[in-house]
Amino acid sequence: MDRNDFIKKGLMGAGLIASGSAVATVLKKEHDSSNTIEHLGFNHIPNTQSTTNMENTVLHKASTRGDANHGWLHSKHTFSFANYYNPERMNFGVLRVLNDDIVSGGKGFGTHPHDNMEIISIPLKGDLEHKDSMGNVTVIKNGDVQVMSAGTGIQHSEYNKNTENEVRFLQIWVHPNKRNVTPRYDQITLKAEDRHNTFQQILSPNADDAGVWIHQNAWFHLATFDAQHSQVYKMKDKANGLYVFDLTGDIRVNGQLLNTRDGFGIWNVEEVRIEADTNAEFLLMEVPMTS
Repeated sequence: MDRNDFIKKGLMGAGLIASGSAVATVLKKEHDSSNTIEHLGFNHIPNTQSTTNMENTVLHKASTRGDANHGWLHSKHTFSFANYYNPERMNFGVLRVLNDDIVSGGKGFGTHPHDNMEIISIPLKGDLEHKDSMGNVTVIKNGDVQVMSAGTGIQHSEYNKNTENEVRFLQIWVHPNKRNVTPRYDQITLKAEDRHNTFQQILSPNADDAGVWIHQNAWFHLATFDAQHSQVYKMKDKANGLYVFDLTGDIRVNGQLLNTRDGFGIWNVEEVRIEADTNAEFLLMEVPMTS
């Protein structure tokens, strides 16, 4: 299907562009799995790789993530998703999905459903076109943050509008603290300079605060640190945990070394020190540890 067909088709049909039935089944499976929210916890393996010698941390090396390559879509899954299933890698508190996606030029996800999930997309490269059953037709690119509260149910599609270049983006799902809300959509553009050697808030529970907002007691921040820069992140809620995802470079989180695309979770702390060994960019996700 080319882009003109995609635009004409809109939300008339289901299926996945250039994907086949296997991926469509995968998305249906993930949609169905969101209907029942079980008790959420830390859900991690013994932290034998950590150098912090603490029982309140979990380290997910980039090489241990699930790997799904569909040709047009190459996705790395930090937590169990679709055909990657690891009962010890289901979530970090209410953080359910952290997918690192690459979509080939001119390809994308056809119309598919979601409900009762907060869905955050953070583009890292390229332009991603979005259409949904709420009537939104938008394009998100690096520097933007998109959020959908799926609530009672939405359908949407995502498409790489550039036929020559790939799109890279993070797809993040967070369990909401309210079910069956009215679906909503929001999108903002950030200033990259506002995260230089500091934490730029990009998401919170408050509509009047910086960034987008979701139905959950969660805060997300982006940061780009120069080598040797360090700063302390103070938890907004002592009952929350912090999951750090290293986008580029080498950083240390309370002494634990993270390399590119490593993830590190920590809880039962009031603050966390982050130091950059090299120039680095990373994402902080503070989330409740239980539902």
